[in-house]
Amino acid sequence: MAAAGTTALVTTSASGATTALSDRWYAAAPYLMPLDNDPPDAAAIMDATGLKAFQLAFVLAPNGGGCSPTWGGTSPVSSDTAVQSVISGIRAKGGDVSVSIGGYGGTKLGQTCADPAATAAAYQQVITKYGLHAIDFDLEEPEYENSAAIRNEIGAAKILQQNNPGLYVSVTTAGTADGTGWFGKQMLLEAKSQGFTPNNFSIMPFDGGFNGAASQTTALAGFNSILQSTFGWDQATAYAHEGFSGMNGRSDTGEYFTQADFQTVLDYATAHHMDRFTFWSLNRDRQCTPADNGGRTSGTCSSVAQSSWDFAKYSVKFAGVTPPTTTPTPTPTPTPTPGVSCKAAWSSAAVYTKDNEVSYGKHNWKAKWWTQNEVPGASEWGPWQDEGAC
Repeated sequence: MAAAGTTALVTTSASGATTALSDRWYAAAPYLMPLDNDPPDAAAIMDATGLKAFQLAFVLAPNGGGCSPTWGGTSPVSSDTAVQSVISGIRAKGGDVSVSIGGYGGTKLGQTCADPAATAAAYQQVITKYGLHAIDFDLEEPEYENSAAIRNEIGAAKILQQNNPGLYVSVTTAGTADGTGWFGKQMLLEAKSQGFTPNNFSIMPFDGGFNGAASQTTALAGFNSILQSTFGWDQATAYAHEGFSGMNGRSDTGEYFTQADFQTVLDYATAHHMDRFTFWSLNRDRQCTPADNGGRTSGTCSSVAQSSWDFAKYSVKFAGVTPPTTTPTPTPTPTPTPGVSCKAAWSSAAVYTKDNEVSYGKHNWKAKWWTQNEVPGASEWGPWQDEGAC
């Protein structure tokens, strides 16, 4: 069954499955939202940086419930052509993708599917459709506070690993100052109890009172100790199964991570032979306009001084490749159209549904799903899509 399934995912993929890249590329793939947050042109990023791999986000359960995979809770994978086109374009240039499931917002398949087997079957649809060689389980709140959901996710990851030989599997979870918190540790214990070992367990050391690279490397060292004590690994083995997932520029809680911070963490990761170095996100890997850079976190720019795709180059270095020495002229972030009128002001008491528009903070916003009393721009994973200044 496993061998047949593996053959099928290469031969029946409608998006043109290619020979797998080295695991190092999947380990270096930055996150890209292909349908939201003003998706950048993957081909342009590849040309400018030498990047070959992208981590596409996020596959979720349908917003109305059910155990079938969708992009962002709204676009069924079964009928998708938009993401498939993005993947085909990347592969045509010699690159490839991993797909990330979960994330911060929306309902996860682990929460809605009946058991690990059903959860795995839903994810297998994604693997087969796109001919995937890599998948990422992004397990964070509120899902990782649900022990049954985490049992489904970890069990599904183990099944997929068994049924798709060679599949690169990463598991990403929240980071804290000492490595990861109680729920992250429970997730590791669940993996231990099921006898599941992915290529890596990665932490996200941001949005938790971090301050630059030194606080992040301290967290990575702490997480290494947690991996050792949980699985009985020595330090080197733990680092070989450990990953870093950062956030470029301004985080949701107002922390700042610059190019210099990325270089410091990259040096730490390579010196300790860590398995993964990635970041959230390529949609943010570009300079904000003055109107966008008003001391807030954006889903479409970094809020730090940079040229386009500066942060992607650290992923390229982690993969073992030297980025191009001459960078094409950065693509400027579009400036707001003069005279764009502001929509009706956002109200904390009002109920908004998909595609409703409001104004807040001199920007217009469009609802991505049902929402009430969620401030536009408070989180890039939230229910509001920024439509620009007004």
